[in-house]
Amino acid sequence: MLFDVTRGELAGLFGEDRLATLPDTAFQPYAAQTEGARLLREVGVPTGTLGLREPGGALPLVQDVVQVAEFGHVGEKAGRWPVIGWLLNAHLALDPASGAVHAFDADAVSVCALHTDVSSLVEVAVRFQRLLDEFTFGIDDADEEADFERLEEEVGRIRRETSAVDPLPFRDDDTVWAVVGDEIAEGRRFRADSPGGRSLYG
Repeated sequence: MLFDVTRGELAGLFGEDRLATLPDTAFQPYAAQTEGARLLREVGVPTGTLGLREPGGALPLVQDVVQVAEFGHVGEKAGRWPVIGWLLNAHLALDPASGAVHAFDADAVSVCALHTDVSSLVEVAVRFQRLLDEFTFGIDDADEEADFERLEEEVGRIRRETSAVDPLPFRDDDTVWAVVGDEIAEGRRFRADSPGGRSLYG
């Protein structure tokens, strides 16, 4: 795993009630014993920006949610990958063989390798969610421009520090995480009950 992510660390940051995990029954046998599946069962991700599937049984497969033939060679081999969640309008699928996470956008008929492994997915979700939970704007409207510059720098720091370990999540400006980062920098993803949200929305 590229990043050291633990349940205890995430629970300390967000509380147990804000962590989403997948049940033991979510994965087919060929995927259940992978490290990525273990992280999603035992560590989880913070709720909010990233959505995990909530399966009644086994997770749907890529072939269940998109027309795999439209995605060329990647689609052909990805048919039996479990779909673990979604981000923006992209389905997130785990490649059990490599451990990588891919993003399938059915609307744009595009697919990309989004994370080298699940620990990278968890790390980016954690860092963005912490920023959304903890960032504060100044009380003086005159400082608004400086506040947004500071917010943009924090988003940039997450991008740089993540890319130093895993270049995939932010390899260009069109990845779903790059779009999420831009939205955060514009002040568009703060919950109304967060410090940043209370400043923005009153």
